[in-house]
Amino acid sequence: MHVTLLGLGLIGGSVARALREAGGWTTAAWTPTRAGPALALASGAIDAAPEALEDALADADLVVLAAPPIACLALLDRLAGEARRGRPAAAVVTDVASTKARIVDRAVTLGLRFVGGHPMAGRETSGFPAATATLFVGRPWVVVPGDPGDGVAIERVEDLARATGAVPVRMDALAHDAAVAMISHLPIVAAAALVEAAAGVAGEWPPAGWPAAAALAASGWRDGTRLARGDATMGAGIAVTNATALAAALRAYRDRIDAWLALLEASGLDGLPDETAIRARLASARDRLGGPG
Repeated sequence: MHVTLLGLGLIGGSVARALREAGGWTTAAWTPTRAGPALALASGAIDAAPEALEDALADADLVVLAAPPIACLALLDRLAGEARRGRPAAAVVTDVASTKARIVDRAVTLGLRFVGGHPMAGRETSGFPAATATLFVGRPWVVVPGDPGDGVAIERVEDLARATGAVPVRMDALAHDAAVAMISHLPIVAAAALVEAAAGVAGEWPPAGWPAAAALAASGWRDGTRLARGDATMGAGIAVTNATALAAALRAYRDRIDAWLALLEASGLDGLPDETAIRARLASARDRLGGPG
């Protein structure tokens, strides 16, 4: 198949590199700045990097929106509007964004032949130079049909996922968004809140103890704040387009934080919190991580 990638950062670039290694696929890529496609063309990762969006869409069997969620919504509007003439009538449009309900709903409302997608893989680095052909190997690639009856379109997207080494998993959009709110989107906000608690926020003086804490920080701090080092535009788009499910996840997280506060602030006969209860909570969390996922 011929694939047109609209966006060529970490995810789009990794798709392009994976398809190049798989063989049997041709690719074109377009971005507003054309920087990523120029690098990809020079490295041999794609076959064409047209300057105009309409030219990039020509002959596409599959159009992949590889942009942040808000940008995907704007691209859907363009594909149904000004770029409609450049898009082959039989082309299937998909995406690789981290949220699904709003994007799938917008595509269906616009009358596009659409299948939502979300490869469950990523890194905190961004841009085409960070792309790798092995990013998706063995990882789930969520597939959310816009029209459950369009088997050809669904299979086309699943073929794309398999070609990258991923494992297609069909899901409902709302079920997907609720799941990733807890295991992907909440960790982003939690990491940002951890940084804010320790180092403060923009426009404020850092807490008095931050310089000493920063000098002592090691792997625990690095691992706990890794997601806070990611692309802020991407993170904001995720939060905006999955706000309801993310808010529910945050409330559940807040309830657990409140329970920890109560445990730490309760004193026993020796004036200390209940060490046995704290150990039990920590052991429970450890044991949960040994389950599914």
